[in-house]
Amino acid sequence: MTRCGLREPSFEQAAEGYREATGGQVSGASVRRVTQGFGREVRTRQEREAVQAAEVGPFEEVPQERWLELQAPLGEAGNLSSDGTMILVREEGWKEVKVAAFSQVHTLPPQHPDRRKAQREGGRQREPVVRLSAHSYCAGLWDADTFGQHQYVEGLRRGFDRVPHASSVNDGAVWIARVTDTNFPYAQRIVDWSHSTQHLWAVGQAVYGEGTPQATSWVQQRETELWAGAVQDVVHALRRLDLEREDYPDAVRQAPQYFASRIASMRYADFRAQGYPIGSGTVESAARNVVQPRMRRPGRGWQHANANAMLAALGEFHSGRLHWAWQQAASA
Repeated sequence: MTRCGLREPSFEQAAEGYREATGGQVSGASVRRVTQGFGREVRTRQEREAVQAAEVGPFEEVPQERWLELQAPLGEAGNLSSDGTMILVREEGWKEVKVAAFSQVHTLPPQHPDRRKAQREGGRQREPVVRLSAHSYCAGLWDADTFGQHQYVEGLRRGFDRVPHASSVNDGAVWIARVTDTNFPYAQRIVDWSHSTQHLWAVGQAVYGEGTPQATSWVQQRETELWAGAVQDVVHALRRLDLEREDYPDAVRQAPQYFASRIASMRYADFRAQGYPIGSGTVESAARNVVQPRMRRPGRGWQHANANAMLAALGEFHSGRLHWAWQQAASA
């Protein structure tokens, strides 16, 4: 029943699906009560784990004996990406759900059969292709610091703290960098490629006009430099432009500093050569597929506590841990 309550767009549709599958009679209200009750149990456990993790870290008493049970531990390479998405909360309006996604990272060498045709030909045929899999998630209506506690716990659960080749690809937001650097300072910080290029397109279109050949030519030159790891060349090109005009949006005026302060996180040629991912699609996909289908529904929105309960349960469901989470709730 809980699986239906998390998978279907509404509790009424979940009840209908449950009746068709089992022949049993159940109402949408019953599915709501069971699903949200399970979510509250999950959230209570997660909050307890967050407090303990903040106090003792991975090990409580004996080094190498972890107090938190590993679930689908990451191997030699793993990635963490974090982001936010909005949902409607009753009496509060639109509020940000903060999400973290942990993934296994592996690379496909040239001519590997799992590479797409375009990846076996042309300019990228000699480069390794990075694939991410085995995703797990945590999500909640949290401030940045509370999110950081839950991000840390999920990282411990996946063994991200012991991954030799750890990366964190994000959109460059300061709060994400602060939280992640605190929790996992050894992870290679990387600015998501598409967010970097979006900043370049914003500048090109503001200066040369939207859709003009001059804008396209300027951006393509900067993208070539950025792809090659020549971030300083991009910074110099930006500083040669007059971007202080008041009619330019903030993102355009701040572009030189945005790139200059993130040079170490934009060494894309080095990152590709070392097998790091350079895109944060896993957490963007989490926003679209883990949070939004169930949490963005027509109507007045969710009560705050119920939303947090649902987000806790959705995180376990989409991490493939629903049965395990039920066992944890039953034994509490």
